[in-house]
Amino acid sequence: MDTKELLKKVRKIEIKTRRLSDAVFGGEYHSAFKGRGMTFSEVRQYQYGDDVRNIDWNVTARAGEPHIKIFEEERELTLMLVADVSASTLFGTQEQLKKEIITEMCATLAFSALQNNDKVGLLLFSDQVELFVPPKKGRFHILRIIRELLEYKPSHKTTNIVQALEYLGGVLKKKAIVFVMSDFMNTDYQKALQIVGRKHDVTGVRIYDHRETEMPNLGLVSFTDQETGKTQLINTSSRSLRRNYAAFHKECAAYFKNAFTRSDAGAIDLETRENYTKKLLGYFKAR
Repeated sequence: MDTKELLKKVRKIEIKTRRLSDAVFGGEYHSAFKGRGMTFSEVRQYQYGDDVRNIDWNVTARAGEPHIKIFEEERELTLMLVADVSASTLFGTQEQLKKEIITEMCATLAFSALQNNDKVGLLLFSDQVELFVPPKKGRFHILRIIRELLEYKPSHKTTNIVQALEYLGGVLKKKAIVFVMSDFMNTDYQKALQIVGRKHDVTGVRIYDHRETEMPNLGLVSFTDQETGKTQLINTSSRSLRRNYAAFHKECAAYFKNAFTRSDAGAIDLETRENYTKKLLGYFKAR
């Protein structure tokens, strides 16, 4: 992808996702995620109805009349976008690939965070951490994140969610909002997720295609595994094979839900035919 084409794609995504975040998600994002606590703002004279527990006795003694401390929410947050860039995300039988949906969701969340003057960071992973962009503020930083999501070429094709979560736990020192976006086609990450979930506000977004939920009966078909690159001739007429295929998808979906629930984390299931804006908005409102 040349520079001109890349800039055109970045601009197109910015226009689409920024409009969504401005019109829909800005207020919902602010309401759904709270700051780190309350910080001291100022001292003012006591007024009828004020909480007497907030009286500043030192200032009251000096002034000869009661004064109280005023606190305000410490609003600044850090949003960390953790995106799967393994080869399995390059699949989709509808209008968009899973990778394209991940990119748009990340951009929408990033612009929502920008409205609230929050920092945004990015972690791309396959079976290793491919790229880490430290959290920063500002529009140009958001555009950089979108560029990386669009053009980054991963060096590995397979997936290791544990590796990404462990790395994240090591580099994020303060509490952050973490969105992990993947197809979650494995079942070994609950322990690592629980560790990260103790410190951070984590949400998992499982993105899948309906063709991954069951295998159609098409006779002998040549399949290529996008992550391993291996090609194999499969007899899709086999009932047991189709049954095992569907069971594997159900197992991954159930593990995803249970792992995030037990880790006190949020979970969103998104099929590629669904509207991701409605899913995100519903999730924000539910919080």
